[in-house]
Amino acid sequence: MNDSSSPRSRGTAMALGVTLGIFGAHRFYVGKVGTGILMACTLGGCGLWVLYDCIMIGTGEFTDKEGRQLRYWDPATWTPMAELPEELTQELDDLRAQVAELNERVDFAERLLADPARPRSAQDR
Repeated sequence: MNDSSSPRSRGTAMALGVTLGIFGAHRFYVGKVGTGILMACTLGGCGLWVLYDCIMIGTGEFTDKEGRQLRYWDPATWTPMAELPEELTQELDDLRAQVAELNERVDFAERLLADPARPRSAQDR
């Protein structure tokens, strides 16, 4: 982990946020005691604050008391890409290429379907 990553688990924060979020349990977990108390007093900002925090945790943008992001679902088992076996790294690269190609195909299909001026075949009429 680098200096901007929190040693706290993102998965634990998400579980606390979903189950006990209206009481600010996830904020107590990351060391934000003041906002945790405020969250408990307002019942999670009537649910809106909890929803916002859960979205932030899910996207990896939620921070701990020191301002470090909770990036890893389980930091104890996190392995940087540099330490992965070569075969696995190659498979990940191939998978990324396939996903990128699929994304291009979906974008192309959406553009075709969204174009009302395209000529229609005899079957479409």
